[in-house]
Amino acid sequence: MTTGSLVRPRAYDILLVEDDAADALLIKDALLERGQHVITRVEDGVEALQRLQDPRFAHPDLIVMDLNMPRMNGHELLAVLKADAALKVIPVVVLSTSDAPDDVTGAYARHANAYVAKPFNLDDFTAAVHNIHTFFFDTASTVPRTEG
Repeated sequence: MTTGSLVRPRAYDILLVEDDAADALLIKDALLERGQHVITRVEDGVEALQRLQDPRFAHPDLIVMDLNMPRMNGHELLAVLKADAALKVIPVVVLSTSDAPDDVTGAYARHANAYVAKPFNLDDFTAAVHNIHTFFFDTASTVPRTEG
């Protein structure tokens, strides 16, 4: 048995759209516990769109976003992302403190791939982020991404 043929999973690029610094740190820590990822944080939808539309940056493998943000909230950002041919293919997970039915159904109506309510307990919060990781990355293909 040779170890030279083993395929090492590549690092996944995650765009974290979160205006709360404490929540962003918790999310980053929980994701990094589960694997080697490149996590880029922006604070609102406007900043997210600027980064996503900048040709200098590759598109992320996943967007994790809050709903309640200044300048452009998560619902508005989702609508813009899913209306753009180049961006609509990026999976989006909404991770929000709101579990209001209108927020949940509104996110899915705008084609969010998953909606996770942020628990207020740290262990539950970490478990929720780990579930996102399991769903999107542990089942993802490890084929290297091509740019372009």
